[in-house]
Amino acid sequence: MELAHSLLLNEEAYNQLGDVQKAEFIFDWLRYLEKLLLATSRSDVREKQKTLVEQLLSLLNSSPGPPTRKLLAKNLAILYSIGDTFSVYETIDKCNDLIRSKDDSPSYLPTKLAAVVCLGSLYKKLGRILGNTFTDTVGNILKAMKSAESQGRYEIMLSLQNILSGLGAAATPCYRDVYKAARSCLTDRSMAVRCAAAKCLLELQNEAVFMWSTDLDSVATLCFKSFEGSNYDVRISVSKLLGTVLAKAIISKHPGAAASRQSVRRVSLEEVLELLGTGFLRGSSGFLRASGDMLKGTSSVSRDVRVGVTQAYVVFVSTLGGAWLEKNFAAFLSHTLSLVSQSHPKATQTQIDAVCSRRCVSFILRATVGGLLGEKAQIAAAKDICQAIWKLKKVMDAVMSDGNLETRLGSADVAASQHMLVCALQELGNLIHSLGTTAAPLLQDSSAGVLDNVISVTLHPSISVRLAAAWCLHCIAVALPSYLTPLLDRCLERLTVLKSSPEAVTGFSFAVAALLGAVKHCPLGIPHGKGKIIMTLAEDLLCSAAQNSRLSAQRTQAGWLLIAALMTLGPAFVNHHLARVLLLWKCVFPVSPKDLGTEKSRGDSFTWQVTLEGRAGALCAMKSFVSHCGDLLTEEVIQHLLPPLPCAVDLLTLLSSILKTYGSPLKTPSVVYRQRLYELLILLPPETYEGYLCAVLRELAADLTAPDIQVAASTFLLPRLCHQDDLLILSPLLQDTDHRFIEEQLLLGNGIACGSLEYDPYSIYEKDVEGDSVPKPLPPTLSVISSAVKLFGVVCAHVGEAQRLLILEQLLDSIKHTKGARQQVVQLHVVSSVSSFLKYVAGSKGHLGPEEMRRPVLALVMGALESPSPLLRCAAAEAWARLAQVVDDGAFTAVLAQVSFDKLKSARDAVTRTGHSLALGSLHRYLGGISSSQHLNSCVGILYTLSQDSTSPDVQTWALHSLSLIIDSAGPLYYTHAEPTLSLIIMLLLNVPPTHAEVHQSLGRCLNALITTLGPELQGNSTSVSTLRTSCLLGCAVMQDNPDCLVQAQAISCLQQLHMFAPRHVNLSSLVSCLCVNLCSPYLLLRRAVLACLRQLVQREAAEVSEHAVMLAKDSREELTPDANIREVGLEGALLTLLDKETDGRLCHDIKETLNHMLTSMAVDKLSFWLKLCKDVLAASADFTTVTCVDTMQEEEGDKGDDASVLTIRNDGRPHPFTNPRWATRVFAAECVCRIINQCENAHSAHFDIALAQEMKKRDSRNDFLVLHLGDLIRMAFMAATDHSDQLRLSGLETLLVVIRRFATIPEPEFPGHVILEQYQANVGAALRPAFTSETPPDVTAKACQVCSAWIASGVVSDLNDLRRVHQLLVASLTKIQVGKEALSHLYNESASTMEILAVLKAWAEVYIIAVERHKNHKQPLKTTCSEECVGNGSISSDGLLDLVHADLGTLSRLWLAALQDFALLTLPSEFASQLPVEGGAFYTAETSENAKLHYYSSWAFILHATALWLTSTGFVVADPDEGAPNLSRPVTPTSMCQGSSSGAPVKSPEDVYTERFHLILGISVEFLCSLRSDATMESITACLHALQALLDVPWPRSKIGSDQDLGIELLNVLHRVILTRESPSIQLASLEVVRQIICAAQEHVKEKRRSAEVDDGAAEKETLPEFGEGKDTGGLVPGKSLVFATLELCVCILVRQLPELNPKLTGSPGVKATKPQMLSEDGSRLVSAALVILSELPAVCSPEGSISILPTILYLTIGVLRETAVKLPGGQLSSTVAASLQALKGILSSPMARAEKSHTAWTDLLRSALTTVLDCWDPVAGTHQELDEVSLLTAITVFTLSTSPEVTTIPCLQKRCIEKFKATLEIKDPMVQIKTYQLLLSIFQYPNPAVSYPYIYSLVSSIVEKLQEIDKRKPEDTTELQIFQEGIKVLEALVAIAEEQHRSQLVACLLPILISFLLDENALGSATSIMRNLHDFALQNLMQIGPQYSSVFKSVMASSPALKARLEAAIKGNQESVKLKIPTSKHTKNSGKNSSIQLKTNFL
Repeated sequence: MELAHSLLLNEEAYNQLGDVQKAEFIFDWLRYLEKLLLATSRSDVREKQKTLVEQLLSLLNSSPGPPTRKLLAKNLAILYSIGDTFSVYETIDKCNDLIRSKDDSPSYLPTKLAAVVCLGSLYKKLGRILGNTFTDTVGNILKAMKSAESQGRYEIMLSLQNILSGLGAAATPCYRDVYKAARSCLTDRSMAVRCAAAKCLLELQNEAVFMWSTDLDSVATLCFKSFEGSNYDVRISVSKLLGTVLAKAIISKHPGAAASRQSVRRVSLEEVLELLGTGFLRGSSGFLRASGDMLKGTSSVSRDVRVGVTQAYVVFVSTLGGAWLEKNFAAFLSHTLSLVSQSHPKATQTQIDAVCSRRCVSFILRATVGGLLGEKAQIAAAKDICQAIWKLKKVMDAVMSDGNLETRLGSADVAASQHMLVCALQELGNLIHSLGTTAAPLLQDSSAGVLDNVISVTLHPSISVRLAAAWCLHCIAVALPSYLTPLLDRCLERLTVLKSSPEAVTGFSFAVAALLGAVKHCPLGIPHGKGKIIMTLAEDLLCSAAQNSRLSAQRTQAGWLLIAALMTLGPAFVNHHLARVLLLWKCVFPVSPKDLGTEKSRGDSFTWQVTLEGRAGALCAMKSFVSHCGDLLTEEVIQHLLPPLPCAVDLLTLLSSILKTYGSPLKTPSVVYRQRLYELLILLPPETYEGYLCAVLRELAADLTAPDIQVAASTFLLPRLCHQDDLLILSPLLQDTDHRFIEEQLLLGNGIACGSLEYDPYSIYEKDVEGDSVPKPLPPTLSVISSAVKLFGVVCAHVGEAQRLLILEQLLDSIKHTKGARQQVVQLHVVSSVSSFLKYVAGSKGHLGPEEMRRPVLALVMGALESPSPLLRCAAAEAWARLAQVVDDGAFTAVLAQVSFDKLKSARDAVTRTGHSLALGSLHRYLGGISSSQHLNSCVGILYTLSQDSTSPDVQTWALHSLSLIIDSAGPLYYTHAEPTLSLIIMLLLNVPPTHAEVHQSLGRCLNALITTLGPELQGNSTSVSTLRTSCLLGCAVMQDNPDCLVQAQAISCLQQLHMFAPRHVNLSSLVSCLCVNLCSPYLLLRRAVLACLRQLVQREAAEVSEHAVMLAKDSREELTPDANIREVGLEGALLTLLDKETDGRLCHDIKETLNHMLTSMAVDKLSFWLKLCKDVLAASADFTTVTCVDTMQEEEGDKGDDASVLTIRNDGRPHPFTNPRWATRVFAAECVCRIINQCENAHSAHFDIALAQEMKKRDSRNDFLVLHLGDLIRMAFMAATDHSDQLRLSGLETLLVVIRRFATIPEPEFPGHVILEQYQANVGAALRPAFTSETPPDVTAKACQVCSAWIASGVVSDLNDLRRVHQLLVASLTKIQVGKEALSHLYNESASTMEILAVLKAWAEVYIIAVERHKNHKQPLKTTCSEECVGNGSISSDGLLDLVHADLGTLSRLWLAALQDFALLTLPSEFASQLPVEGGAFYTAETSENAKLHYYSSWAFILHATALWLTSTGFVVADPDEGAPNLSRPVTPTSMCQGSSSGAPVKSPEDVYTERFHLILGISVEFLCSLRSDATMESITACLHALQALLDVPWPRSKIGSDQDLGIELLNVLHRVILTRESPSIQLASLEVVRQIICAAQEHVKEKRRSAEVDDGAAEKETLPEFGEGKDTGGLVPGKSLVFATLELCVCILVRQLPELNPKLTGSPGVKATKPQMLSEDGSRLVSAALVILSELPAVCSPEGSISILPTILYLTIGVLRETAVKLPGGQLSSTVAASLQALKGILSSPMARAEKSHTAWTDLLRSALTTVLDCWDPVAGTHQELDEVSLLTAITVFTLSTSPEVTTIPCLQKRCIEKFKATLEIKDPMVQIKTYQLLLSIFQYPNPAVSYPYIYSLVSSIVEKLQEIDKRKPEDTTELQIFQEGIKVLEALVAIAEEQHRSQLVACLLPILISFLLDENALGSATSIMRNLHDFALQNLMQIGPQYSSVFKSVMASSPALKARLEAAIKGNQESVKLKIPTSKHTKNSGKNSSIQLKTNFL
């Protein structure tokens, strides 16, 4: 293919190729040429233009395929537009000649078509340059059209469209001719030609004025005609034409020039609507040409015309735009509703017609009002609709008040208004539903009277109106949950009062049922008591039904409807009424078959009607129960459910005889009864009705084979039984489209009604499948078949085999015995049920049974495979494969495949070929690639042949689809066929005419399957792979150019696959441009494909995709659809706009995902852009919200202007990029803001540091940081938090919370001591205040409480007065909740008030925790005197906050304790359920406990922590908070709460009260910590541990834990478990802190016991004291019973996890193994240190014997840590773990146990071993000893030496080794080590016990002295060396002090020369380095001290060495000079010497 990439066609290469490759080669060259021409310079093109033109024209004769001719034409046009144009006329003449040619052979056709396409393209590109040639051209083309076949007509129409678009107004002379030609094509028999003609006319109307003036009527009539027998594409194209022309007629201004020539009449809106109305009501029959039928009033408009006109209405309004609709809505509404009024009986003459027409009207309203208007305009529209309802109701009332009953109900007016009312009510419901809580102003507006209107219509005589009104109420309740309970109350009240009116009974019961159906959409629910009221009312209705025959049917229906709807509320509501429901259910059926017989003989037609209605209702209620309350279906309940079933089935068998007796009035009730019973049986497990399976099966068979329906409505039965993928080859109507709602009626066929609510009132409470639209149940006659088919599958699989065979034979016969249309119906039902049976058996892995069973099934399926109905063939192919799957026998599968092979070879008709080719594909799908390769080869071969059968596009489509299934299932086996298949696909793509779109769609599926199969192989570089890859890309390119949208969607998904497997080879920019162009396509499936692809692309390369999109938008002028405004707001903004318009759920999800991926990868780099997008979306609606906000602000705080000024947003007049986004889009934007903040967290730190951000911004203005946009963030959060929409308010508060948490600590550089958030406190206050008003829903208030506590706790506001604003909100809500669960609003479920109460308590708890923490931190540091301001700020915020909370602490503590008690009760396991209080807890009711649990789970931890802190602060001294009540700031109302926390306060002693509280807190904590759920948050665990810490801070709880050992052990085990299961260091540290406190408590307890025992035994001998502490007299510790053992386990767990080398099992040797020491992380070090502290405390908890047991372990671990972490650090520091282990060692060694008599010897032995271990660490093992830090080890030895009793360390062997270590260390060159060694020696030398210190002195002094003498020779060069010297001197001085009198003189004699040697004389002093000078000063200072102290020695030394004396004197002299001291030195020395020597003597005595 590389050879094709040149400017001129490479003819050599071309001529060597075969035919198929030639076509590929040409196409590839033309694709390349198109890009090349645009990039080549003009001169180069001109140079080669002549040759190129020749080459291109010669291609015309090589019969190019459709895509090739399109490209060829495009290239010619580009070539002429760049190069010279003089030869263009020759080209045009040549094309015209080709078209004139008389050759009509099929082989010449492509050349003619190519010429036509070329002309179109040339004129489009060159336009008026071509001057007058166009008249001949157009004439020629039109002439050719007369004899052209459909392809020719199609291309000619498109070519004319291009010519018109190129020439514009210049083409006026031929407008009429073109118009005439297009008119005839618009009603062509080929659908593609009709579409092309519509496009041509659409182009024509741009300039041809007559189309929308004089000829307007005929254009309209023409379009109506065109709709007849049309398909979906034609309806889209023609409705676009019709809508545009009519819109043009209205908006057109009189063109000046034209007006003078012809008077153009202006058309009024009324006339246009009248025209459209005519089409809707009369179709294309026109006005005068009414046929005889029309006059007789029998013919009705065909559905496709009506649907087409409906779409034209929508196009018409969309073209005129939202603003126009807003102005003219009232007129438009009245016209649309009049379409279904009585003045046009045609549209509603039968029920079926009425339902379909209503659907159309609803669609028009939904698409225009719902799609074009913003929220404000929608509210206005809703008011108009209300107005319309009110007018219709007034007409109704006038009729109803007429006394005569007969005239009343028979009157036409009732019928007249009913359909209009239904449409109006449904649209009103939909409108309010989509507005959500933003519709609140509409419902509060009394002038609109929405609720009154809707409720009053509930009494309308027509049932469909009553249902529509009920549905409208349902929508209102879902949109505004606060209206749910009031509406329910109102309807229940009306129902009770108007019990005697039949309309009221049904109307209000519908309304109640619809409202109950709304509850599951409202998370806040309804009060629990409503269930009881409804149940009682339902019972009452059922019991009173028999009293009044006029009402009995209605009351029965209403009663059961209410019960069925009640079931949807779920187990919590139903549980209490279950017994009553089951009793009613039992009573509704006779007890025994005999009673049933007597019933049959007694009743009359009416009683049977009521009975069947009642029983059907009961069955429906049971079905509802089984499907919504699965949890209640226990064995026992099922036993109660079953008894009436046999009787219900018996009645089923009697129905036909009852029908014969009483005739047609019972027909519908009996069908409904059947359907209800079938539906219930489908839900019940088949085992429950085993006994009467056969009876049911017989009835089902009878239903299926003797249907009432005369038309085969396959579309409602079969799609469920076909495979989803196979439906694609059938009608596109089965796929999702935007017009699904109206197109459905065309699917079902003319004789069948589409679904509507009145067919099954019981569906009003069901959750609708399709989101928010009205439920659309099918008529009972259809739905009973549907249920029967489903049930047949289940029952047939469960009956005996003989029975099964019999039924299947019977079904087969029934098909044979019917004829004609009837036979089709029976066949449809039978095949459906058999498919259903096979599907069920395959799904449940069952078996078909013996071989003879296969024959009837095979015969049935085989018959259907050759049925004329494509849907039936499709279902049969599926059943065929399922049959093979169920039989599961290779031979049988082979037989089936062979049957299909034979049929395909012999049959010539399309039906058989399509059916069997799909059967082959299905076989492969279900049996996978297991079939032999030979089988695969023959399949592929046959399908290849069929797919090239150009005479029948259907066969090609099915064969290719089947091939795609085989490619998919064969997987790698298919590799051998990949190349031939690919070339087949490319060949067909290049040759199949575009008019056969379905073939192209199948080709696309094949290509997609092939790419998936090749998969990652496509990345390879081998020639074969690159050929395959090029072909795949070529195929995609062909499909992208296809005019059919579904083919384009296929192309996009193929490219998406290719991009996944071989991303380098897909041209991203062209793919992105293709995606952007189709972003707003009118075809849903194409938009879905675009977004699925985008979503994948942005995961990998979001930035590139975004750039390409913007580049494209800037470059292109006409390509992009106007809706996507990419040029201004980028791809992201376009996607947001699309999200706002889109209604399809899947698409919206994809858009959100795409935006999230883009945000994740780009938000940080394009910060301003993203924030601006979000801000624009949020601010676009602000104008409509803030107004209300500002007003309330000014009322409340007249003097505070700041709050109000915050709110003025948007005053600039520029146009807004987003017009009125819906609330859902705004919610998404608010969520995006939170995501952006999270993204910035992981990016540069400057995002949260204003000083750094400003500095970096200065350095480079392109830098952008989040903190610089803080104002915007606050403003966005504010706008969202104060909106009308509750969801948006929640998102806004969440955003505010995130902002507060992230930015609270950032200081404000300009005002030190303040933070940047402080300036926004007014905004925060203003955003929070509306959330605390009385009408705010609890979830918003709860969220706002969370924000309040975060704001107060953040410490942003330091001034108490400012803080009071927000604090006041919390105080108010505290007052509100004190009244308890009773007083809160009754609008929602009780659990909602629980949520609100707990949110308030949690918020207070958080504030209190922070206040206490700040208070603590503030007390700890010493209060140094600081400036006024600092005291002002600091002290207020630390104590002030606590003071703020203190006022309410009494109340709070009581509420907190009550909440904790509730939580404790709720977390009890289910077996204790019987012990729980009947009425519930303080804040929850017993019935709603399940829902309440969730709220408790989210808030208990903070409440627990706060309560623990409160109890700590009182020190457990205040017995009951109620005693403190008088001095609270507000009176506290005594309610159930205080009784909850201390019922019977008088009886309990304070001690009991404390104990209870203590155990409450402890119990909750232990329960939570010991079974941590996976969803337990870190905050909860931390809060829980902190609560325990707080608790154990106080002596009283410690004494409780200390005295109860089991409790301590329990706690330790729980904490051990927490440490094991949670990795977080903070949690582990908190746990260790609690462990330490428990050990302290135990220590205190042991001490206390020892003390009291000593006091008691007073004078007794010590020996007789009993042993306290663990281990008693034996020293044994029992695991599980020992506190110490539990602690050891826990500490070992921590230590071994951080230092695995401590575990002997891991290291493989019990001894000390030298490994390389390691430095732990900061967290690790902290944990290890904490564990060591605990270890060192343990001996104190033990008895002496016990301490002996644990000592080895403790020492091993402590020394182990020392050994493993003794890393050398710079500067001789010790690592934190080493310090901790030394500290612990010191603690252990100095333990009193080491000296207690009983343990003394054992301890001594163990401590010696430990010292040996430390010494052994040193000894080189394979030369690793350099690693350890000598200082750490020496320090350890020193600790041993100083802290233990002398006998441990003085035994010679140990002492000698220790001294050796010191010696060795003194030799180390490292100065730091030397310094430390000297320091340690100093402490040993000074040890008072000579036995310890003397050996060291003897061994080490000499070497120290030597070292110091060396220094004289080697002058110190830096401070460390100086320090060494100083430390050495200190050691010697200390020795001098310790030494006995007789040795002292020798020591001083050693010391003096050393000191004097460092002195400098005055000359040297001037020039000395600072180090030397320091040394000099130090030496001199010491000499001055030593001289006087030991004057005699001093004198003798001086005397013996004159040199020294001289030096000393010189130095003193020099020093005096410098210090200017005047006192004579010698005297000074002598005097002081005398005194000091005397002192010394006295000291030593």
